[in-house]
Amino acid sequence: MASPFIELEVGDRVVKITNPDRVYFPATGATKLNLAEYYLAVGDGIVRALRERPCMLHRFPEGTGGERIYQKRIPKGAPDWVETVQVRFPSGRAADELCVTELASVIWAVQMSSVEFHPWHSRRADTERPDELRIDLDPQPGTDFADAVEVAGLVRELLDELGAVGWPKTSGSKGLHIYLRIHPEHGFTQVRRAALAFAREVERRAPELVTTKWWKEERGESIFIDYNQNARDRTIASAYSIRASTGLVSAPISWQELAGVRMEDYTMATMPARFAELGDLHAGIDDNPFDISVLLDWSERDEHEFDQGDAPYPPNFPKMEGEPMRVQPSRAKKS
Repeated sequence: MASPFIELEVGDRVVKITNPDRVYFPATGATKLNLAEYYLAVGDGIVRALRERPCMLHRFPEGTGGERIYQKRIPKGAPDWVETVQVRFPSGRAADELCVTELASVIWAVQMSSVEFHPWHSRRADTERPDELRIDLDPQPGTDFADAVEVAGLVRELLDELGAVGWPKTSGSKGLHIYLRIHPEHGFTQVRRAALAFAREVERRAPELVTTKWWKEERGESIFIDYNQNARDRTIASAYSIRASTGLVSAPISWQELAGVRMEDYTMATMPARFAELGDLHAGIDDNPFDISVLLDWSERDEHEFDQGDAPYPPNFPKMEGEPMRVQPSRAKKS
C-alpha cells in the first residue's frame, strides 16, 4: 500500500510530505507534519540562519526516539531545485551538502526526516573563509544555565569594548550561543585562533567561572567556551532548529531579555507565536560585520606575553601546525 501523504505549497514549490501522522516526538505526540508546520511558521528565520551555508542534517527516519543519522552528503533523490555546495572535510575528502536558498529546501529536508539543521560558519561564495565567529557557552558538571547567562553578560561587555555586535540564542540543550558576524577575509585556522583569544580574555576576567581547557578533566565546575566550534566542519544547531534530544528550540533572544531567559520556554509549540509577535530577532545579523584583526593581535599577544600558544583540536583532525600534544594530561603524566 502506498504511504499516505499530503502536499504543502511552499512559495512556488509543492513539497510532498509522506507519513505526515508519524509521531516524531514521543513526549508530546508531535508528528512529522507538525515539524514541517513549525518550520513554515518560522520560515524567514530558519532560512536566514541557513542561507547559502553548507548544512549537515540530523535525520530521524523513525522519529526522535529512533536512530539518528548524521547526513553530510545530500540524500539521494533530491529535486533539481534543491541546491548544494561542495565542501572539504579535515580528512581531505569532499562532499556536496545541502545549501538552503529557499524555505522549500528546509521543508524537503523535513520530508527526508531531518529534525535538526547544523550549518557551517562559511557560505558557498567562499566555503574556506568563515563569515561567522561562534561563541559557545557550555555548562560543565556543577554549573548550569544560570551560570552560562552570567558568562554571556561578560561576553557582551567585552564585545561592547571591541565595538562588536553579538547575537545570542539558546542552544536548546544546556547553554548559550553568541554569534558574531565577521568579514570573510580569513581561513578557518585564523578564525578559530581569534575565537580562542576572545575566550581566553573572558577567562582572565572570570577565572573562577570560565574555562578554555579542552580536556574535560581540567575544566572543573566552569562554563567551557568551546573555541573549537570555529574549526572546519564543526557545526552548531542553527537558530530556530529543533533539538531532538530535548524537543526545545535553539531560540534567538535579545540581550534585554537574557537575565530572565528560561530554556524550556522555547518549544515547537510556543515559538510560532513568539515569531509572529517579534519576528526574527537575528534579522540584523548581517548589518555590522566585525574585523577580527584585533583578536588575531590578541592571539599573538597570548603566545608571546602569556605563553599561551595554540590549543588542542578535536580528535578527528590531523595534527595541526603549532598544536600542543593532543593527549589527556593524566595520560601524559603516566607516559
